[in-house]
Amino acid sequence: MRKFTLALAASMMLSSAALAADVKLKMATIAPNLSAAITMATFANVVTNNLDGVEIEVAGGGAATLHMMEVARGNIDMSMTNQVVHYLMSTGKAMYAKEPEAPKLAKNLQLLMLYPYGQYHFAVRADSDIQVLDDIEGASVFLGPQGGGAYNAARGWIKSTTGLEVGEDYEAIKANWQTGYQAFLDGKIDVYVNGCIDPCGQFIQFTETEDVRFIGPESHEGEAVDKFLGKFRFRDEIPAGLYSGQKNTGPVMSMNVPVGIGIRADLDADLVYNITKTFWENVDQITSDAPWAKQLDVAFAPKNVGGLTIHPGAARYYREVGVLE
Repeated sequence: MRKFTLALAASMMLSSAALAADVKLKMATIAPNLSAAITMATFANVVTNNLDGVEIEVAGGGAATLHMMEVARGNIDMSMTNQVVHYLMSTGKAMYAKEPEAPKLAKNLQLLMLYPYGQYHFAVRADSDIQVLDDIEGASVFLGPQGGGAYNAARGWIKSTTGLEVGEDYEAIKANWQTGYQAFLDGKIDVYVNGCIDPCGQFIQFTETEDVRFIGPESHEGEAVDKFLGKFRFRDEIPAGLYSGQKNTGPVMSMNVPVGIGIRADLDADLVYNITKTFWENVDQITSDAPWAKQLDVAFAPKNVGGLTIHPGAARYYREVGVLE
């Protein structure tokens, strides 16, 4: 992740009087060409352009699982988060198993808003012999950066729907988002996975020169799938006809998950209220030029957050507009 050029001391406490002064906040996102990162950067731009005295600087790259730790430490102010990864952080499991301070730090991370991450697109070239996820045995796959939330979600969907296990039945390459996509462009891997809100830039680019097919499992039902999805993941279809080179003749079942903007718990409530209010009151500025932005819904933003509590400033706004009790 590139170095931040604007700093905000971790110990700084913002009062409502500070709203009249220049407030510079730091946001970290995943690779900037991914739709989740684009959503966060758009959020930052809308707030910066419409809220006097507040600037949100965005740095793209790296893993959200690590960014969350930095927010909780007070080194940055906002990052991507979600309920599942926050649970793992608060319990010291999975990617946080070797981070003894993670459970304590999880208390310092709160939520500003949720939005859909987008369906997980399991993509192959249209002429591939792989017709469904159950066919990937022996294949090379990019699931996402290893140790990240997307990697674990894609691996879990495959395991629960097909029984295939990474490292035993198929190979998951080690790569970041950029190199994983490049490997697919270069034909070096069989399957490329990207969770995104359509239209996704990666598939727009890919289908300029080649045809793509999205694949789903033979069956998406059963106890194992329901257990994997749990309270926070959900089944979601990828429609046909999204891209000029998409060869699916019908919808493909996949999964989706809420993600959100995590924020330092010690940020001033008035500041967070004004940031939240400014974004949602000006979100219509972006929908005409960004079709994916129509997926953003203020009613979705504060719902079903699990153990990831909503920042009091954001909660105040959601109560005012009647989407939070």
